[in-house]
Amino acid sequence: MQDKIGILFIGDIIGRPGRKALKKYLPQLKSKYSPTLIIANGENAAGGAGITERICRELLSEVNVLTSGNHVWDKREVLSFIGREPRLLRPANYPPINPGRGTYIFEDGDGRKVGILNLQGRVFMEPIDCPFRVADKEVEKLRAVTPVIIVDFHAEATSEKQALGWYLDGKVSAVIGTHTHVPTADERILPRGTAYITDMGMAGGLDSVIGIRREPALQRFLTGRSQRFEPEADGSMLSAMFIEVDCQTGKAIRIQKEIIKEEEGEE
Repeated sequence: MQDKIGILFIGDIIGRPGRKALKKYLPQLKSKYSPTLIIANGENAAGGAGITERICRELLSEVNVLTSGNHVWDKREVLSFIGREPRLLRPANYPPINPGRGTYIFEDGDGRKVGILNLQGRVFMEPIDCPFRVADKEVEKLRAVTPVIIVDFHAEATSEKQALGWYLDGKVSAVIGTHTHVPTADERILPRGTAYITDMGMAGGLDSVIGIRREPALQRFLTGRSQRFEPEADGSMLSAMFIEVDCQTGKAIRIQKEIIKEEEGEE
């Protein structure tokens, strides 16, 4: 059995432009890194808010596991299929009455296992269960199976994300922040071996406001009125992180951020 495993994590996929960017750029990332496991956040994959069963199947033909966040419930049909698709996660700290699950254990052909945990923050977001306490409980369960654990922390506040990174340092292999769609420049391996970044960014339209069309976003700020938001199709980008992990210790030994951008009209 190999003693290390490569994991590729892709930021929030925003609507059709994000799905197109995934199909376009993922092959070159796979060629460069040869990841064993590919994880992507898919909560905004359908029209920029939510996910449908058809799109879930489409994405799972490209990646191994989908994480999510507060927008996972935006398309009501998700309630009918998320419980049947263990590779589509919802945050583990939502009330347990909700369908679906917050963890998944991936196993490759060589028997190497990776635990994936999805959590959601509470600062400026829904007042759900404490992500720190839920992390304690879920990480303990996952570590009984494997020391290699990847956490998607879907949260608004950078302070809350950094706090969870420090809280889980040495307990998990990586804490990857999602939700704000803007990639941060603070990727590092923390002292006890946990890879960390505050936000992984997105896959979607480059010439956008966090993935949505510019004009409605501007009008929302200029007028203070609600606008109909749609994904921006001008330009394209994809943000990702490659993480190499020691299978015996669960510690990250290498991280590499990738941001691919293409202006409108470029070949």
